[in-house]
Amino acid sequence: MMKLCVFVVLLLIHSAAPVLHSLRYFETASSQVPNFPEFVAVGYVNDLQIVHYDSNTQRAELKQDWMSKVTADDPQYLEGETGRCMGNQQVNKVDIETLKRRFNQTGGVHINQWMYGCEWDDETGEVKGYDQFGYDGDDFISLDLQSLSYVAAKQQAFITKMKWDNDKADLAQRKHYYTQECPEWLKKYVTYGQSTLKRTVLPSMSLLQKSPSSPVTCHASGFFPNRIMMFWEKDGEEVHEGVEPGVSLPNHDGTFQRSVDLDLSSVPPADWEKYECVFKISGAQVPPVKLDPKKIRTNWGRVDRGGENASDMTTTSIIIAVAVVALLVLAAIGFVVIYKKKNAKCPPSSETSSEVTEKLNPPEGEATKIPI
Repeated sequence: MMKLCVFVVLLLIHSAAPVLHSLRYFETASSQVPNFPEFVAVGYVNDLQIVHYDSNTQRAELKQDWMSKVTADDPQYLEGETGRCMGNQQVNKVDIETLKRRFNQTGGVHINQWMYGCEWDDETGEVKGYDQFGYDGDDFISLDLQSLSYVAAKQQAFITKMKWDNDKADLAQRKHYYTQECPEWLKKYVTYGQSTLKRTVLPSMSLLQKSPSSPVTCHASGFFPNRIMMFWEKDGEEVHEGVEPGVSLPNHDGTFQRSVDLDLSSVPPADWEKYECVFKISGAQVPPVKLDPKKIRTNWGRVDRGGENASDMTTTSIIIAVAVVALLVLAAIGFVVIYKKKNAKCPPSSETSSEVTEKLNPPEGEATKIPI
């Protein structure tokens, strides 16, 4: 995980617990992607990474201190995860070749993705599961748990849909996993990591601007959890025109950062004071940030704006730019979500490597008959 610097570290920790919890697993298998492992598997609880495997290290590693409670209960946890990931790493090599034939492709960069997991509302008890596949950055096929059937997003996925829809035993098993087993694992992880997962951390807020004609960026960093709202207001009303919302990016310490831009090119300077940047997070109050020119950190020479100088802003701009590039790379590569295990002592996974091979790789003859 890339280290992201923060200007001001001011963390206010509260005891409010988030209502919606999530357990998500992602696998990404790739071919001919420079400087990126050909296989990566990661797991997240409430957007916080808990386990990681890649084809370079060829071993599963815990990413949170509190996950040691899992290995204390099951000393074979990491060994089992490593073996499963190594098997799927090999399976996915074959999967990519199969999908390349389906799409009538030869060489080049290709990405095979799988994402699965569940969400649990600890207030209402509502549970939601998901099982989604992607290829080369586009949706490929996904499971609709309501109808208990697959939805093919591409014509090339219909052969997979027909085969998977006809496997009633597997469909029933998947429904049980996503509605029963996965939520039970999620509840267990939340219990293990409650001191981390149920905390609320308020952000430090900054106003940034690259040049006099650039949008003003409201930047929040160091917050947790990642379920927040962030927007611009004018006279107490949310502004949509000229606003460019950003996405949350991870900080090295397990917190997050996000930005939202406001284009002021058509706003008279006298009206700037009517604007505020609003940040909302469950269980805490964050004062809105008024659009005060004296508080904007700039990128064009030293000016008297709250004692900040150009070097601070330059550093920050570089950090944000690098983070955005990293996010775009991950988005392009995608993340693949994940399998289901039947061993109650091992981390959740939806199926064995041999089952994945059978499902993604139809008979040789059938693969060449798929309409492109």
